[in-house]
Amino acid sequence: MERITISVSDEFAAELAAFMASERYDNRSEAVRDLARLGLERARIDHTISGDCVATLSYVFNHHTRELAKRLTDAHHEHHGQEVATMHVHLDHDSCLEVAVLRGDAAKVREFAKTVIAERGVTHGQVSFVPVSIDVATHIHGAASRGHAHAHPKI
Repeated sequence: MERITISVSDEFAAELAAFMASERYDNRSEAVRDLARLGLERARIDHTISGDCVATLSYVFNHHTRELAKRLTDAHHEHHGQEVATMHVHLDHDSCLEVAVLRGDAAKVREFAKTVIAERGVTHGQVSFVPVSIDVATHIHGAASRGHAHAHPKI
């Protein structure tokens, strides 16, 4: 068995102690191992989905982290073809939540999500996939006499 050492805040240590008491754990190692297993299972991004998809990428980040806002903005711009919309919410003085609606090839969406979630300063992140078939349809907007044609993804 390998031994690892981690540092946690006093608040986290108190929360862990309360969890241990409520779930009847005898020691921290067992509690942390079980929580880590759950966290690893939850953090795994589904690799079984392939082809077209729509997805939501949700993540919380500390906006004070040096250059993080720029790195996130750059990542979103580099993947503008997959991004449909983004919502930004200020949670408190330090933390923001962003939810991005994505669409396109599942492998590319998955890699973009991994890139964002792994950024230093992103504290929580998850992606949820919905497999779909995306067709592109061209149609006229407005009255036929003055309308204009646009191509739109059709799900």
